Order: sequence, then structure tokens, then C-alpha cells
Amino acid sequence: MNTRKDQLEAFNRLLDIMDELREKCPWDKKQTLESLRHLTIEETYELADAILDNDLEEIKKELGDVLLHIVFYAKIGSEKKAFDIADVANSISDKLISRHPHIYGDVKVENEEDVKRNWEALKLKEGKSSVLEGVPKSLPAVVKANRIQEKVAGVGFDWEEPHQVWEKVQEEISELNEEIEKGNQENIEKEFGDVLFSMINYARFINVNPENALEKTNKKFINRFQYLEKAAKKEGKEISEMTLAEMDVFWNASKKHFK
Repeated sequence: MNTRKDQLEAFNRLLDIMDELREKCPWDKKQTLESLRHLTIEETYELADAILDNDLEEIKKELGDVLLHIVFYAKIGSEKKAFDIADVANSISDKLISRHPHIYGDVKVENEEDVKRNWEALKLKEGKSSVLEGVPKSLPAVVKANRIQEKVAGVGFDWEEPHQVWEKVQEEISELNEEIEKGNQENIEKEFGDVLFSMINYARFINVNPENALEKTNKKFINRFQYLEKAAKKEGKEISEMTLAEMDVFWNASKKHFK
């Protein structure tokens, strides 16, 4: 692995390249904080995909893309005389030291849960009006629900045992079924949302990340369905013209193939 000196030299090289591109490249010169935003979101999702695939080589590349965006934003910030990369690094360093008094102060903690509770309490002391203030509005709904639940749990608003949460899940499913029988679409949607929210909460109690779990299931389904498509083509069949019974044969074969 690289030494700290090598790491700093590599980072300095990236800063030099960014300076040069911003000065000479027509595309790089044109970019703004706003124009980079959607690209940053895309790069973050690509990194997330690589992490779920446990592809370390791809993770390295995607981390580079994300790091480039951080350096790019800092470069634009310096041009606006608002902040530069040193300000960015010092800001997060100061926050980390402030939020870890059990490392940099005299606070004692027993476990990870103590650390989380201290973290949320410190945020409120820093002037935040709500523990939920830091949850981005544009987060995908599943991720947002998980973060909301983690944050309120950090200040003690939580169930005590997993079985209590599971009972809540069953209660919400029962309420959903009642609304389905009544046929009120607006209430069905509300109760369905409650079921999802309670399931996401239960996932936390059984140490499952709901976003990761769902995405892994998405990937599994895609693999199996594409296997079905290829198998059908080999036999000269079109999926749209097959019966469900015919598709089930290939689907079951795909489950065995990817087991």
C-alpha cells in the first residue's frame, strides 16, 4: 500500500490536474455547482452498485469519480472566494473531533448505541431545531424512512424489542387489508405506506439495511428474468407469446442456475 507521503502526493497531483482542466478544457471551464449536481448523484449510485457487487476494482474507480467531484466543487468554491479544498477538509475534521468527545474529550461510552445518542444530542446543541433536520428531502423514500427511524432512535424514540415491531407490522397489514376490502384507494395508499414504513423499521431491528436488501432482490430478479429471456430465444420463442406455465419452466431453471 502507499505511504502517507504517496497519498498526499497523489492528492496534490489531482488538485494540479483540476486547476489545469478548469483553465484549459472547454467542458470543465463551463461547469457550475448546479450543472455538476446530477452527475454527482449518478456517480454516487454507480459507487453504491459497485459496493453491492463487492467489486473492489470498480469501487476504487468509482471512489475516484466521486473524489473528482468533491475537488471540482471545491475548485469552483475557491473561484467564488467562498471556500477551497482546505476549508472542506478542515470543516469535516472539526466536526469529527466535536462529534467524538469519547475520543477527543473526556466523555465515556459503552457501545455503538451510546455513540449514536451522543451524536444526535451534539447536533441539537450545535443549533439544529430537530433531530430530523439533517435528513435530505431528496433522498429516495426507502433510504429516507430508514434514516428518519435511525435518527429518532438516536434520541430514545424507539421500540424496545424486535417482536414489538413485528406486531406493529402485522397490525399495519391488517389495517391495509381492511381498506382494500372497503375499496378506498386513497386510504389503501396511506395504509400501504404505513406497512412499508413499519417493515423498514423492523429491518433495523434484525440488522438488515432495507435499501441494500431490496436492491439485491432487484438484481436477483433481473438476472433470473434475463436468463428466462435468453433461454426462450434459444428455443425460438418470444416471451410475449409464451404462457405463464411455459415461462415458469424457464424461471425455475433460472432459480437453480443462480442458486
